[in-house]
Amino acid sequence: MRKFLDGLYAASAWAAGAGMLAILVVTLLQVVGGFTDLHVRGTDAYAGYAMAASSFLALASTLRRGEHIRVTLFIQRLEGAARRRVEYWCLGVAVLLSGFFAWYAWDMVYWSWEFDSRSDAMDASPLWIPQSAMAIGVTVLAIAFFDELVQVARGRDPARSDLPADMQHTE
Repeated sequence: MRKFLDGLYAASAWAAGAGMLAILVVTLLQVVGGFTDLHVRGTDAYAGYAMAASSFLALASTLRRGEHIRVTLFIQRLEGAARRRVEYWCLGVAVLLSGFFAWYAWDMVYWSWEFDSRSDAMDASPLWIPQSAMAIGVTVLAIAFFDELVQVARGRDPARSDLPADMQHTE
């Protein structure tokens, strides 16, 4: 299961990278279009969709690598059972909130698909397509938070010391 989850987080990070590459391509297309009077409809909207997709798809990998902003300033002052309880509470709240967010993100995708909601931009794209990337990203984040909670419950320090060397954050 560990190999599957790590693969899921890595695939999500690669998809985020593809979204960033899409932003680059769309931006270059806009720049070239400015010089050649070639205008592709909806490029602003596509850049926005790619930015949202990249942001959400990168969340789980960032969490797993220990690069999210954490409340360590407070938690590092605690020891023993108090620290463990605060870690459980923080991760439990994160699982609940990301789970609710994932549920409602998929609900939004469904209703956008059901009502054939379209972008107001010139592209008039079906909104369920870019919304799906957000829903996938936040779902993988909810899985990552639950995974983190299980790992902490098993006694692992949330400092990410169990990650392979190439995944550890070093400053």
